[in-house]
Amino acid sequence: MLLAACQSLSLITNPQSTPMKLRSLFAATAALALATASTEAAAKKLLVITQSKGFMHNPVKRPAPDQLCLVEQQLKELGEQSGVFTTANSQDSITALTKENLAKFDGVFFYTTGILVPTGGPREALTDFVKSGKAFMGAHSATDTFHGGKDAFTEYVQMVNGSFAGHPWGSGTLCTFVNHEPKHPVVAMFSPEFQWKDEIYQYNNYNPQSVRVLFSLDMSKTNPKRPYLVPVCWVREFGSGRLFYTNLGHNDATWKDAKFHEHLLAGFKWAFKLIDGPATPNPDVQAAHHNHSVVAFAAALVGKDASAYVAKAKSNPQWLADVTAAANNVSKAQDAVGAVRDPDAKKTKPEELDAQKAAAKTKRAELQAKFEEEKKKLAAALEK
Repeated sequence: MLLAACQSLSLITNPQSTPMKLRSLFAATAALALATASTEAAAKKLLVITQSKGFMHNPVKRPAPDQLCLVEQQLKELGEQSGVFTTANSQDSITALTKENLAKFDGVFFYTTGILVPTGGPREALTDFVKSGKAFMGAHSATDTFHGGKDAFTEYVQMVNGSFAGHPWGSGTLCTFVNHEPKHPVVAMFSPEFQWKDEIYQYNNYNPQSVRVLFSLDMSKTNPKRPYLVPVCWVREFGSGRLFYTNLGHNDATWKDAKFHEHLLAGFKWAFKLIDGPATPNPDVQAAHHNHSVVAFAAALVGKDASAYVAKAKSNPQWLADVTAAANNVSKAQDAVGAVRDPDAKKTKPEELDAQKAAAKTKRAELQAKFEEEKKKLAAALEK
């Protein structure tokens, strides 16, 4: 039908067209159709898992059982528009993450929480799948999955290289990021420094020797500040497979953003081995940015300009070690103050409410005094 339409168009626009011209047109059209068919046939098959066994994020809430959630819809459209992949969706990991089902796919995407498959289930099918040469992609809460307690899946946590340990940077925080490698295809769409409003995690079970971090929080330009590295996007090789993770994606607005789509598509193509970019771990880069975070935190807390201490941090290892230790103590004391909560009036007996409020106030004052003491020690360490 396409060839017939082209033939009719050619005859209408140029009644003097020769059979040779028609044959050339047919050949070109056939070649285009063949190329299109080839591209479609080569599209990678992606299994999209959006199950929540813990906290359920808004982007993975299906409006109805027979309707796609925002993540599923956006990935479906991204795959169709790019021609790079097709999607199959599941919120039933016990059925989806079997060896037999995974064999149908080239990659798996996680936007998940909790223990998706209990201990004793065939959980190693997923990690074996990636090690065999396939792709794993994760967004946001993929690092809030399979960790904690007796049912933790340690190999998954080691593969993804981190487990959720809180989000001091909430969904309304305008964060500033440092792009460590602007020429890497996975993050080439971002400037060397860029801003994004989203919820950002910090991690336990994170090993800087395992991954290549592509962008991190810039503590000198983001609040609240913490005295440590907070990586946000990384890649790695796992066995013969590839893993791409980005912590962006808590907010609906992120999933609707064209730049984020570009970031995801590049990460997917890299994980599918359709494009190349280094995955060798960069612990030295991470260590340098960790030190930058320590100085930014310490200087801000005592009302100093961080730039005055950057050179000293590079040239004086002992000074940096002392400041780091003092900064960590201050951070712990600060967190302890914030952890004290007033009693819940709805859950407390009326006759006990005032006493519990008073106890909380006293405890908070004690911890605040400890915090102020640690701040003085940090100020002294900075000026040594």
